Amino acid sequence: MKNFTNYTVYDKKENLHDDTKVVRGALGHDPVTGAISFPIFQSATYRHIGIKENTNFNYSRIINPTREEFERTMAILDHGYRAFAVSSGMAATSLVLTMLKPKEHVLVSDDVYGGTVRACDEVLKYNGVLYKQVDFTNLEEVKNNIKPNTKMMIIETPTNPMMKVADIKAICELAHQKGITVVVDNTFLTTYFQKPLDLGADIVVYSATKYLAGHNDVLAGVVVVKTKEQADFLNLQMAIYGACLAPMDSWLALRGLKTLAVRMDRHASNAKKVAEFLRNHPKVKKVYYVGFEDHPQYAISLKQTTGFGGMISFELDSMDTVNKFLEKINLILFAESLGGVESLVTHPASRTHTEVSKEVREKLGITDTLLRLSVGIENVDDLIADLKQALD
Repeated sequence: MKNFTNYTVYDKKENLHDDTKVVRGALGHDPVTGAISFPIFQSATYRHIGIKENTNFNYSRIINPTREEFERTMAILDHGYRAFAVSSGMAATSLVLTMLKPKEHVLVSDDVYGGTVRACDEVLKYNGVLYKQVDFTNLEEVKNNIKPNTKMMIIETPTNPMMKVADIKAICELAHQKGITVVVDNTFLTTYFQKPLDLGADIVVYSATKYLAGHNDVLAGVVVVKTKEQADFLNLQMAIYGACLAPMDSWLALRGLKTLAVRMDRHASNAKKVAEFLRNHPKVKKVYYVGFEDHPQYAISLKQTTGFGGMISFELDSMDTVNKFLEKINLILFAESLGGVESLVTHPASRTHTEVSKEVREKLGITDTLLRLSVGIENVDDLIADLKQALD
C-alpha cells in the first residue's frame, strides 16, 4: 500500500485486476465522510490551519481533491509515477510539448489527429522546435529520420483515422538508445486494452473526453508520466499555464471511468461484428480495423494489446454514396468525437483532418470517401440494421 496525504490507496503492485481498479479508484471513497461517490470539491481555495500546518491543499489551480482522485486512479491504472488531468486532449498534448526547447527535433506519427498537426505547425515551429512526420510502422524510416537533436517521438497507435499500429516496444528500444523520450497517444485503446509505459514508453497522453470518460458529456485530457523528474517539470508547467481539469469535470471523468472495463469490452465486441458486416457490403471498398487477421500489424496488436477497441474506418465507393449515407444514417449520429456510449460517424477529410493538406491526406489514404466510425455500446443488431438501410 502507498500513502498519499495521509490516506491509504491501492497502488499498482496490488494484486487487483483493472476491472476492479477502475471501479474502486485510488481512495475510492471520501475518507472523512465515507461517501462512496467521491465528492465534488467545488472550491477555488482552502482554509489553512496555521503558518506551520498544511493540509496539502491551497488553490485549485494547483491541487483539488476531486481531480487528485482521478489523477491517482489513472497513475495506478497506467503503472505510472504520476498523472495530470487537464481541460482537454489537446491540453494534454500541449502540456507534453512544453518539454521541448528551441532547436530540438521531434518525430510525430504521419497519420495523426489533425489537432496535433496544428499544434506542431502553429506552436512548435513558432517556438523554433523542428518536427517531422514519419510512418512509425516502418522502423527503418524512423531510424533514418533520427537526428542528433531529436528529443521526442510522439506516437499515435492505432492511428487516427487509418488504424495503423506501431510496435511500441521496438520503437522505445530504438529511441532510448539515443536518449529520446517516447510519448504514446493511447486514446483509442485506453489503459484497459494497452499499457504503453509497460512496453517502454516514457509518457502516455489521452483525450479523456473519449473512452475514459465515455459519455460525450465532458472535455478532459490526461498525461501519465513514468518518473519524478518528468512529474516535477510538468507540475510546474501546470501551475504556470493553468489548464487543470475543473472539479465537476474531474468527477464526471471519475464516474465514467468506473464503467471503462464493461464499456470497452462491449465497444470491442460490437466493432468486430460491425467491421465484418461492412467488409461484406458491395458499396464498401475497404475497411480499416485492427482486429482483422489480415491487418498489416495484426501480430503486433496481439503482442502489445488485450483488445482491438471500437474504432473502424471504411471507404465507400463514391461521394454520392457518402452523401446519401450521411443523410440516411439515423441511429448512428454524424458528429465529431469518438469513444462515447453512442455510435458516431464522421468524415475526416472535412472534419477532423482539415488541418492536413489534401496532398498529405490522399497519400495517407484519407480520401474524400473515407468515413470513421466510433462503434458505441448499443445493441449491435440495431447498429448493423442502421448501416444497412443507409447503404442500401
